[in-house]
Amino acid sequence: MRTDDLIRLYPQVFHMAADGSWPSIERHGLLSSTALAERWELEDAHRARLLTERREESQVLEHQTHGTAVVRDQKPIHEPSLAEALDGMTPADWYRELNSRVFFFLRQQRLLELLGARSYRNDTHTVITLDTAKLVKRYGHSIELCAINSGFAQRHSKARRGPGTFQSIRDYRHPERDEPRTSGHDVAELTVRGGVTDLSDLVIRVDRMHGPHVIERIV
Repeated sequence: MRTDDLIRLYPQVFHMAADGSWPSIERHGLLSSTALAERWELEDAHRARLLTERREESQVLEHQTHGTAVVRDQKPIHEPSLAEALDGMTPADWYRELNSRVFFFLRQQRLLELLGARSYRNDTHTVITLDTAKLVKRYGHSIELCAINSGFAQRHSKARRGPGTFQSIRDYRHPERDEPRTSGHDVAELTVRGGVTDLSDLVIRVDRMHGPHVIERIV
């Protein structure tokens, strides 16, 4: 896929974070769970559980210097279904893969579907919108694309996943050139390994949202 096509088709990307997390994100950046575990200096046993096991609930990390950070839950994963969908990886391997990245939707509709999902529809979330062109210019070397919702695995989900699920922009098979598709081959996720540590000039807006409704514009 050509970088200019990615930017043209998906000029903005969207990240769903925990409500109240913007002050920490503004200070530290959007960090992967692995990066958070390192910066928050988690003990080895806690770190291993956090990064290799399914999280039924979000976890709040506290640090004397860095303050509070939230590691999101992985409720959309049904572990037996995940195990059946993996090629060449164990569930622990897949969790490590997910936890090494920060995830963005490229279409607002996918964001709204997650905000309206049963596990999240009753809560308020912070939604951060970034400029794709500026993000790619700054973090292109760490960006990989994915054709599926990599953090979703349920009994009815047939999507296979494994070492080749995430691909560089250059290696990713091109979707429709004229417009993003609502079905079929599309880019479901843009991921950044390690995270986005420098948000300066990348943020378009930050909203508190309840379902599809913006209840407060933060930035």
